[in-house]
Amino acid sequence: MQMNPSVEEPLLVARPEKGDENGAPAEAMRLLQLAGPLVASGILQCALQLVSVMFVGHLGELPLAGASLATSLANVTGFSLLVGMSSALDTLCGQAFGPGQHHLLGVYKQRAMLVLALACVPIAAVWANTARILLFLGQDPSIAAEAGAYARWLVPSLVPYVPLVCHIRFLQTQSIVVPVMASSAATALSHVLVCWALVHKAGMGSRGAALSSAVSYGTNLAILSMYTRMSGACKRTWTGFSVEAFRELRQFADLALPSAMMVCLEWWSFELLVLLSGLLPNPKLETSVLSICLNTGALMFMVPAGLCTAISTRVSNELGAGKPQAAKLATRLVVCMALSGGMVISVTMILLRRFWGYLYSDEEEVVAYIARMIPVLAISFFIDGIHTSLSGVLTGCGEQKIGVRVNLAAFYLAGIPLAVFLAFVMHLNGMGLWLGIVCGSLTKLCLLVWIVLSINWEKEAIKANDMVLRSYFSDA
Repeated sequence: MQMNPSVEEPLLVARPEKGDENGAPAEAMRLLQLAGPLVASGILQCALQLVSVMFVGHLGELPLAGASLATSLANVTGFSLLVGMSSALDTLCGQAFGPGQHHLLGVYKQRAMLVLALACVPIAAVWANTARILLFLGQDPSIAAEAGAYARWLVPSLVPYVPLVCHIRFLQTQSIVVPVMASSAATALSHVLVCWALVHKAGMGSRGAALSSAVSYGTNLAILSMYTRMSGACKRTWTGFSVEAFRELRQFADLALPSAMMVCLEWWSFELLVLLSGLLPNPKLETSVLSICLNTGALMFMVPAGLCTAISTRVSNELGAGKPQAAKLATRLVVCMALSGGMVISVTMILLRRFWGYLYSDEEEVVAYIARMIPVLAISFFIDGIHTSLSGVLTGCGEQKIGVRVNLAAFYLAGIPLAVFLAFVMHLNGMGLWLGIVCGSLTKLCLLVWIVLSINWEKEAIKANDMVLRSYFSDA
């Protein structure tokens, strides 16, 4: 086979690891330098939906319930799927970047955009029929109608969202995280103005809040696209569009689908709580409170999510470079960080429990209900912080299929059935729904601890090496 001389030399054997240069202090610093901006980026990106719901919340209880339900359905059927599929880039780009196969990162990003764009077709169809779907599921007709209108105005956001998530993964796997944080900050600040202009100035109400997502995602995409094309940091990893992106789409999909299911199965379990809350007595109150709890959780979840992406990047880079012990050390350190971060988050949530509800609603009944829920949420997110970091280890190793089985067992064989029992049989309502999910999270934590302790790191390094070689020879 004739080789392209412009392509980097492939990694043929695992590289020997050097003495103490990758010791615990240096590795901890690398993780912090990655995780800090990633946490900030996640919070700022999450703030877009959060701000939109806040604007709608002050329009009344019915618009809040409808927007919350529509957002939940959009997350279940669309955003979670796209985020999960894009996480395949954490494995592919990360393991290619470690041994210096930089040209593969641009190819992988283009493949991801093509596959995700195809996935948007059924997603848009589902969003356009949200009202009918919710009525079929037994939701309140007035809430279903409001949610259906909100979801239809979310459809345009898919156009910029697909390339945006692919750009973010592409940069994160190269440890380029500060520009992602800066673009997210600029977008979050402008989103407040966009929401105000569309909701109040243009008089679009809740529909304006939905449309604002498309505008803000487009802003973020424009910033990152310009950075990728103009910055010297991406000179070797982005060389322009290539016909190579149209090859091996099926192979990419084979990793993207389990990556999506690994993310979606857990995400769906939480979103299912909001849908189930619509079947409880006083559905407007229960749906509003559960959706607020979910948005609160999404905000607090950004800390472990940042650690998850950081450890995924570090593990994939080190395994790709043939350094299994460095990957193992990074795993140990990230668990310690997750424990510390989880404790701080839990204590903060409990201290602010009496005031948090006022960010979303002026209704005293809603605020009091949220205050009762916060201690349960604090326990939930402490557990989530640890097992989310361990999930990042599996992604860095390319073991998403194992993650799928773990989430399926933890949440759908344990968590959801127990949540239904506590809420509808024991009549604990929204509190019972969340207590069931806590049990599911605890089950997942136990399973992942056992799995990660059983990892053969040398074997994972060899497997990563083989994956990079196959891609190299395929594209050469």
